Amino acid sequence: MFKVLKTEGRARRGQFFCAHGGVVQTPVFMNVGTQAAIKGGVDAFDLREVGCQIELSNTYHLHLRPGDALIRQMGGLHKFMNWDGPILTDSGGFQVFSLAPLRRIKEEGVYFASHVDGRKIFMGPEESMQIQSNLGSDIAMAFDECVENPAAYEYAKASCERTLRWLARCKAEHDRLNGQPETLNPQQLLFGINQGATFEDLRIWHMQEIAKLDCDGYAIGGLAVGEPTQVMYDIIDAVEPHMPKEKPRYLMGVGTPSNIVEAVARGVDFFDCVMPSRNGRHGKLFTWEGTVNILNAKYAKDERPISESCGCPVCQRFSRAYLRHLFKAEETLALRLAVLHNLYFYNEMMAKIREALDEDRFGEFRAVYSEKLAERV
Repeated sequence: MFKVLKTEGRARRGQFFCAHGGVVQTPVFMNVGTQAAIKGGVDAFDLREVGCQIELSNTYHLHLRPGDALIRQMGGLHKFMNWDGPILTDSGGFQVFSLAPLRRIKEEGVYFASHVDGRKIFMGPEESMQIQSNLGSDIAMAFDECVENPAAYEYAKASCERTLRWLARCKAEHDRLNGQPETLNPQQLLFGINQGATFEDLRIWHMQEIAKLDCDGYAIGGLAVGEPTQVMYDIIDAVEPHMPKEKPRYLMGVGTPSNIVEAVARGVDFFDCVMPSRNGRHGKLFTWEGTVNILNAKYAKDERPISESCGCPVCQRFSRAYLRHLFKAEETLALRLAVLHNLYFYNEMMAKIREALDEDRFGEFRAVYSEKLAERV
């Protein structure tokens, strides 16, 4: 399922195998299509063109609309969105955090009020596994609680313990569902999620405990939610030695190009973040020279592409001046072109990271680009 081909320091170059899409090369960035679509008018065929290997969708949102039962009737999420590559589905656990005013957490699970129409929803570990099984994704994420940072130690401790109990329930239900003859994807994998806020002792204890449940992979959750960047790196440093070496490691919801380079250096294999699409829709574009704010007046007559070193379809066809005009005129094409460029950049960045690892020069790559990619052009 996962094979580490080589290492450089703690950085890992690997291959990941799952039911759809053949071999995934890692480290990998998963392109976020929360509701089975990338925000900004990007479809599954565009994802192939910009080098996407894994698409990520959200259990909670797809359960609300159009409904996981409907998607199952349509043949599963792959067929529904016409994507033949791997799909990871988040569990809905992050909505425990992001929809705080609309939910109540109990031992059995979480009671939500739908952010769409206010109707009452219950989701626990078993329900999350059932929804993700209906979607037929390649990787299902365990149902967890993501607590806010900073968090009170006693609350974070109780949350960790509950998330551990929830993972045991997730695994039992996931195993049961994979054994059913009518299951859409009986090869669906399950990743457990490490929590513990910013408390290193809780993080380490929780990682040691969830590793005993022998999931197919492990994620570090609950970071990049307000804590300083160095604190995030410190938590990864604390947790990584306790993560199974033979299993893939996933840092959830992270992050900037610099964050990704630094996390690869700390032994992480999988990443996802809404940043390339969200920032793109606001005119912030990522390049090898640093970030570009295309709304800046200095680009009004600039005939150059977003980046002269970029091979994306946008940079091959359009100028900075044209893209700026589209944003100023509030044309929806602006969003599509900006998002396509940013997704291409993120996927190309991961390819260059893998190439550097293959050639034993990731340390040099990190030294050049970790800070440079955070600069403004």
